[in-house]
Amino acid sequence: MKTNLLLVMLITLAVSMTGYSQTDADREGVKRAALDYAESFYEGNGEKMEAALSPDLAKRIANTNAQGRSSLGQMSALTLVQIIRTGSGKNTPKDEQIKNVTILDMMTNSATVKLEMRDWVDYIHIAKMNGKWVIVNVLWENKPKKDDKKN
Repeated sequence: MKTNLLLVMLITLAVSMTGYSQTDADREGVKRAALDYAESFYEGNGEKMEAALSPDLAKRIANTNAQGRSSLGQMSALTLVQIIRTGSGKNTPKDEQIKNVTILDMMTNSATVKLEMRDWVDYIHIAKMNGKWVIVNVLWENKPKKDDKKN
């Protein structure tokens, strides 16, 4: 009897821990935020980018120089939107516009996403703010150039 009670308690605990409020609409909202971020780059659409971001966005990249010293490059939402408005992503041919979104983890009000673009990968934190999913953090890295890859 004690074994059955313990088993029921463990099953109840496991179910309650995985029962976060994730709806199909939430999953779509997370994916849409990441896609709006990617598409706005390729379209040069600053308004679309701005709508996908929290105004408190922190976008960072870890760089290592030739001497092996690391530094953290940072940009704000405003800087990112201004860069997007220059339209540099519009030069990417349509058949090379990669925007693969993978939701790595998701809870009620937060999600972690991997976004693969043509030349880099973004690891993105997305939060549900006032009912809308917006990007709050991005850690990104350039993909190695073909001749930089090790065999």
